[in-house]
Formats: sequence, structure tokens, C-alpha cells
Amino acid sequence: MGTYKEILETYEPKREYLVSAMQDIQEKEGYISPEAVKEASEYFSLSKADIYSVVSFYAQFKFKKPGKHIIRVCKGTACHVRGSGSLLSALEERLKIKEGETTQDGLISLERVACLGACALAPAIVVDDKVHARITLPDLEKILKELK
Repeated sequence: MGTYKEILETYEPKREYLVSAMQDIQEKEGYISPEAVKEASEYFSLSKADIYSVVSFYAQFKFKKPGKHIIRVCKGTACHVRGSGSLLSALEERLKIKEGETTQDGLISLERVACLGACALAPAIVVDDKVHARITLPDLEKILKELK
């Protein structure tokens, strides 16, 4: 056992604690790495296939390392009506990635979220943990410059 031993050992090595342990690992690392799956497999005495089948059931888990910065584009009704779709398209074009992907340099990940709960500020995006309200294309350009 290596990197994840400390997290895993806070749980009894029983299958019912697998999801909680993996949530803690993802919170620390930002994703579930092959190494985390291997260590969890050994700790819980489950095959790697079992670990993947349980964890991949939940949309919250990511298996790719996220970028240094994460841009989340709201696709809720208010944001959609006010143009978040064109913001997402513009980001995909400028970053040369699709939603759910990370730039080749590992700098930026792009995600689409159902709702940010900032409907009065539509269209809204979140960059890392900061909400940007009433975003326009020039605003996007400025935000991307600041990230690079």
C-alpha cells in the first residue's frame, strides 16, 4: 500500500465502505487514478473490475485527472435561454476541447453542469470556485487570458 493507505485505513475493509473511501480519495486527488483503484482493490479484497463497476455507476466520480483550472458552464434553463450554449461552444473552440475534456497542457478542464443556482445572474460560469455572472464573449476572452 502506498499513497492512499491513510485514507483507506479510516474505513473497515468491507465493501459497504468502498464508495465513501473513493469519495475521500477523489476529494484529495480530484479524480480516481488507476493507482487508487489498485490500492482499494487490495485493501477491500475486491477485484479491480469490481471497484470500477461500483465506482463508475456514480456520475460524481472522474477517472481522468482534472486540469489546474476548471471551468463549469451552466446549462440550466435561465442560463440556456440567455446564451450559455454559445459560451460553451466558444470555450470548446478556443480551448480546442469538448465538454468533459482537459486541454493537452493540463491547464483547463471544461464541464457542463445542470444548474449553478445563480439563475438571476444568467448566463453564469464558475471558474475554479468563483462565479462569473452575465458572461459575454469578451468576458470569456478576458477570463481565458487570466488563466494562461
